[in-house]
Amino acid sequence: MPQAPQTPQATQAIPQQRVDETQPLPEVPTPEASSVPAAEAPSRTRTKPSAKPSPPSGRDRYLDLLRSIALVRVVVYHIFGWAWLTVLFPSMGVMFALAGALMARSLSRPAWGVIRGRIRRLLPPLWAFSAVVLAMLFVGGWNPSKDDGGLGWLGLVNYVLPIGAPPYPWQIGSESGLLEQTWAVQAAGPLWYLRAYLWFVIASPLLLWAFRRVPWATLLAPLALTAVVGTGLVSIPGETGNAVTDFAVYGSCWILGMAHQEGVLKKIPRYAVVSVASLLMAFGLWWASGHLGPDGWDLNDIPLAQAAWSLGFVAILLQYSPSWQTLPGRLAHWDKLITLSNNRAVTIYLWHNLLIMATVPLLDAVYKLPFMDDRLSNALTTTYTLWMFVLVWPLIALMVVGVGWVEDLAAKRGPRLWPDGSKKAGKGKRG
Repeated sequence: MPQAPQTPQATQAIPQQRVDETQPLPEVPTPEASSVPAAEAPSRTRTKPSAKPSPPSGRDRYLDLLRSIALVRVVVYHIFGWAWLTVLFPSMGVMFALAGALMARSLSRPAWGVIRGRIRRLLPPLWAFSAVVLAMLFVGGWNPSKDDGGLGWLGLVNYVLPIGAPPYPWQIGSESGLLEQTWAVQAAGPLWYLRAYLWFVIASPLLLWAFRRVPWATLLAPLALTAVVGTGLVSIPGETGNAVTDFAVYGSCWILGMAHQEGVLKKIPRYAVVSVASLLMAFGLWWASGHLGPDGWDLNDIPLAQAAWSLGFVAILLQYSPSWQTLPGRLAHWDKLITLSNNRAVTIYLWHNLLIMATVPLLDAVYKLPFMDDRLSNALTTTYTLWMFVLVWPLIALMVVGVGWVEDLAAKRGPRLWPDGSKKAGKGKRG
């Protein structure tokens, strides 16, 4: 009987690859919400006066749409492994820029309270994920004391507070087990983003202060740092080097989001922004062409190209930002899914890699069904990766229902199972 193929993204360990993710977000309100706390109301929303103005939603739905596209792109990339997706839509740059804009808006309040609130929203979803992953690792026989010269137990703190790299075994289980032996590497992959996000949040008051005084120098400093640490000119070993590189590659995008929130981008002529952004993107592609990695044009493997391409791409997206209060035209049909994905962005991001791995044993079981003859088995083998893509979404939906409500508790809201903005979902209470 044919065996299920080993798909690249479900089984290949990529320890240094920087893959896409999202950040903790304020709650997307339900349509019937009549008020929004002042701290969450956007300062840049533009509306035309009318006889019957619609109530403000408290969200920029254009930015919510970008965030949802980024999430879908993350899942597609991790299943199919198409390198060109990193060029088509650089999700990481987009997500860090959106996070920077949110952070700049929130910093109208005292900085310590904002930082504490962001960390509070981040940690409980991480703890729920860590509890499951660590339980699976320990049941599988992992002993952290055998790692890092007996200091592996100390690294477990990063499953609680993501200030560094969490430890995990490169291989665990057996070839006949339910999950492929590198599942731990894949499951822990998204945790690098939480570390980067945490450090960006902590640094944001200083970054915003510097941007308001020397905007161009602050914006371009991370790009210059990438040219130093992301090209091998200066090599920083280990996870410290990875953390510095992450901060450098996406730092300019984070600060650009702050610039968007501060209204700086709107003061620059559009032709100037698009021209400079295009030059940056052209440089990024040129640099990538001479430094292709093992996966070709995958910008995740080429830090300087990733930094330049993402910065230019995000600058154009934000320059043309329409600041929708509601989704226009046919996009309105996707309103509930966009609302849901924004309200459960952390859950989807944290769990999607592990859920992709979980599709493999489920699809393998199909080969054992009585009606699976050679023709059907060959058809399944040929379309295996496509079926992984189809199957992962119901699994994500189950995880949203099962643990997504932790995000509500972290934000001091009443827990809800399916917060898509519909009336039946109701509106959570703030504590």
